Amino acid sequence: MSCITEEVDARHKINSELFDALMISENEKKVIEVCRKISDHALHVLTVHDDTVLHMATYFKRDDLALKLLDEIPELYIHKMTRQNKAGNTVLHATATSSRALPVADKLLRKAPGLLGMRNNNGETALFRSARYGKADIFNFLAGKIADYDQPSKQPFLQRNDQSTVLHMAVISQHFELALEIAKEYKYLIGEKDMDGMTALQLLSCKPEAFKLKQERGFFKKLLHFLKFSCDSSWREETQREERQYAAVVELAKFLIERDTSWEVTTPIRDKGRPKIHKYGSSSEKGSEEGGRSGGGDHVDTPLFLATKSGCVEIVKQILKIYPQSLGYIDHEGRNILHVAIKYRQLEIFETVRKMEALSRRLVSKIDNNGNTILHTAGEKIKDYIPEKMEGPALVLQEELLWYERAKEASIPHFVYHRNNLGLTAEGLFAAANNELRGSSKEWLIHTAEGCSVVAVLIATVAFAAAYTVPGGSDDSTGYPILINQPFFVVFTISDVLSLTSSLAAVVTFLSILTSPFRLEDFKHSLPNKMTLGFTFLFFSVCLMMVAFAATVLLMIKNKENWAKIVLYACSFIPVGIFALTYFPLYTTTSTKRAIKYLTKMTGQFLVPQRFTAQLKKISCLSNSTRARSSSSSFVP
Repeated sequence: MSCITEEVDARHKINSELFDALMISENEKKVIEVCRKISDHALHVLTVHDDTVLHMATYFKRDDLALKLLDEIPELYIHKMTRQNKAGNTVLHATATSSRALPVADKLLRKAPGLLGMRNNNGETALFRSARYGKADIFNFLAGKIADYDQPSKQPFLQRNDQSTVLHMAVISQHFELALEIAKEYKYLIGEKDMDGMTALQLLSCKPEAFKLKQERGFFKKLLHFLKFSCDSSWREETQREERQYAAVVELAKFLIERDTSWEVTTPIRDKGRPKIHKYGSSSEKGSEEGGRSGGGDHVDTPLFLATKSGCVEIVKQILKIYPQSLGYIDHEGRNILHVAIKYRQLEIFETVRKMEALSRRLVSKIDNNGNTILHTAGEKIKDYIPEKMEGPALVLQEELLWYERAKEASIPHFVYHRNNLGLTAEGLFAAANNELRGSSKEWLIHTAEGCSVVAVLIATVAFAAAYTVPGGSDDSTGYPILINQPFFVVFTISDVLSLTSSLAAVVTFLSILTSPFRLEDFKHSLPNKMTLGFTFLFFSVCLMMVAFAATVLLMIKNKENWAKIVLYACSFIPVGIFALTYFPLYTTTSTKRAIKYLTKMTGQFLVPQRFTAQLKKISCLSNSTRARSSSSSFVP
């Protein structure tokens, strides 16, 4: 028993010594010397996961050491080179994780050619594993070893147990340059499906983030990108790598789309020519059962629908460019691309399809297996849909109402009265699905309006008080301000008055929100735009108050006032500045752009009232008709 214990302790001591030496590049000689004293040499099992010394040398990217260790292994122990760890990985599998291990892989295969076809516990060969880690050099080297094999003989090297191919894996791990090489070299893999029934194009269609390199760079990001590009070489290399990756994924998408024909397998059209506009009868129950049966079972969408759901606009446009007839595809639930684009709130794709008028006219008339038109789809509550910009609930409800409006404009007029299999019209379905959101939006608007009203009143109070306690004080004999002739005094006066006006306008706007009936229709334009308008007035009042403070400080410095007063006024900038910087990002949102349009529209209506415009139109029409009668009477014989 004691002998066994001593052997275990000695092995642990050797393993610890080897592991420490492997982590330090200067200790190569020590590793080699220790391995010479061990029976298995570099094939000695070192870790609890049965990794050998060669495994670890390769994992630590000690390729020179790995080559020396391979030379040290006696011919007697060559058969042990196929030793696998607990994950089933051989030393050749380990080389597939490092781009610098190509000489090691070459020497391994010369000593033990059988390593090429060995699989790990997932059924991955070293060739497959190199695709998983995106090591193009190792992949091309190993692929060259099987270049003379026929297609059936190559398949075990290119596919693992779950039916995923090297093309699937390169797309999943986002090594698009390698994926493009694989797709061009092994074209028959393009149509291969994994255990979920997904092709490589379908997987790519679920990765919208791969296509967002150019979209995310605005002016400031481009400026920052230019400055870093010219100053930092590592940043320049990273940027160039991203651009190559973007170009590769675009080319890969085009290459796969040109060879993908999965859209041809579609569900037969069931044209419901007579929409149902009442909720009575048994047809709804029957239709529901049919819809349930037709929608059951496992089903994988085509790349077009997957790209529409995930928002891969480039893939959708490319598919429709190469195969415009794929626009007529219908999925297992009887939905077409317009249904899906509306359901997943993909505006750019929705507008792209609508521009294809000749085809989109057919799409708007389709009803899915559950009796839903595209208008019903706009009213459905999406459980897994998260807005890109986390805004207040009222703004989210506004976006939903605008989607309903878009679908209504695209839809057929009498579909407004159409009832689905549950007996609901599109408007009824929308109201039911968004009832909870409507309640939270009302509560949010009330709390926000009340809080902002308090702030606006406070600013108005300060501005009103500042008008009677002007900087520098007043002349006791005349009552006029002492600094009235100073240019900054005019700045103070104008900014203070405008600040007071803006804050009072904000109070009135917020009060109009609090007294609103909060109808569902009001959330489309009126309430969110009033809220943003109130914010705008409040923001202007704060900014103008800052200008008034600045003018006051400058007047005091010029008048050589007490430094305590100057510091006091200067410190008043801090909370106002923080508020301004915090609120400024709101003006980058879509809702603010809508508010500006709303303000412009309201201003135009105020300047040119509708009644006055109507009277002008009547006068114009009357004068035109009089002129026409006079001209026609001149031709009477």
